[in-house]
Amino acid sequence: MIDQYIAYIRDVRRYSPRTQELYREALEDYQSFCGGMDLIPSRIREYEAHLIDQGLKSRTVHLHLSALSGYCNYLIKEGTIKSNPVRTVRRPKMEKRLPEYYTQKSMAGYMQESAHEAGEEELQLLLTLKPTEHLAKELYNRRLRRLIISLLYGTGIRRAELIGLEVGNVDLSRATLRVRGKGDKMREIPLIPSLIQEISLYLRAASFMAGARPSDAPLLVTEKGGALYPAFVDRAVKTELGGSGITGRKSPHVLRHSLATALLDQGADLNAIKEMLGHSSLAATEVYTHNSVERLKTQYMNAHPRAKNEDKHD
Repeated sequence: MIDQYIAYIRDVRRYSPRTQELYREALEDYQSFCGGMDLIPSRIREYEAHLIDQGLKSRTVHLHLSALSGYCNYLIKEGTIKSNPVRTVRRPKMEKRLPEYYTQKSMAGYMQESAHEAGEEELQLLLTLKPTEHLAKELYNRRLRRLIISLLYGTGIRRAELIGLEVGNVDLSRATLRVRGKGDKMREIPLIPSLIQEISLYLRAASFMAGARPSDAPLLVTEKGGALYPAFVDRAVKTELGGSGITGRKSPHVLRHSLATALLDQGADLNAIKEMLGHSSLAATEVYTHNSVERLKTQYMNAHPRAKNEDKHD
């Protein structure tokens, strides 16, 4: 039955491959623990205690219980069970974790340097070479890595959404990008002029390296014309940001958090940020307000004269 459920969240719910993998692992772990799929509250509580005893974090325990709950909801839909036993189980308290982000100053420095390097002159140099030459591959991969960063930070899209972009999703005349998000929902994101120029230059480079592609072909491709994959994107972000002086964890999701935080700091409407990020609820977007509040607290404590005096008296 687990296989049918995974097929359901893949084909109907359109969950990402990573979520499918995590849910399968959680369900198979529960099955192994119980010696079967014994879906009663007492066994689920025992399993929860087992996970906690193993030293797993609250967030991981929540993931396992969420997988079980989703599975039970599927069984209800199929008429196998009448109620969801996971809902009777009290979950461990999960500490709030603020999203990591890069400062606007550090990202501005990187983007300025990147825009200079990824200009028309570099493209013209690439076009003088043969696609099979080592230098041509190196120039193309640098341009591809820079565009990955620019798209992630410039639009706030998720890694899976980036990989799923097609040539036809880009409308340069309208300066928009159509993105297929979670649940197969489509949304449009505006493109700033510098990003439009980067995409245009990249399309010429990609056409030179991999040949012309139809509108339903992947937008971003390897030097041989293959589609990108998660590990490729992760490596590109780490490589590109590794020598930039930007501190902190180098990941696609941190770039997404960085854009959301920057937009909020610049006064963008929370609902507009929600639509841009493709969040299903405003609550998911509101987490970014905590970053701004925490930064305000720090500035307040550093600048307030009474706060300084009180530190001296301690």
